[in-house]
Amino acid sequence: MMKDPNNPCLFCNSNESNFIFENRLSYASYDTYPVSKYHCLVIPKRHIKNFFELTDEELLACNELIKRVKDEIIKRDPTVDGFNLGTNIGEVSGQSILHCHLHLIPRRSGDVDNPQGGVRSVIPNKQHYIR
Repeated sequence: MMKDPNNPCLFCNSNESNFIFENRLSYASYDTYPVSKYHCLVIPKRHIKNFFELTDEELLACNELIKRVKDEIIKRDPTVDGFNLGTNIGEVSGQSILHCHLHLIPRRSGDVDNPQGGVRSVIPNKQHYIR
């Protein structure tokens, strides 16, 4: 039987040795199931369900780490040409760990045949569109 990542909360009980960066209100770590190399999560330390519950101060703390992680990834891997940044809000959107977290996914030229639409691929038949 699979362990429930919400009981206890995986992100509230994360090991600090796995942190890439941290500040007073948030931390960053590599994703356990990465979409691409250096896929990272930025996580507020306070247990809240989703992005819309972040205080302005927490939002700024997360944003600071997103930028620091982005710079670190580019320094480590010059083949990174872009990023997807996103969060799932609610189980219907795919959120499985019910503690707010933001995905920073490095992208490289040629990693998919046609990247057009990017985050629109969460609904596969809506990713590609004709202008």
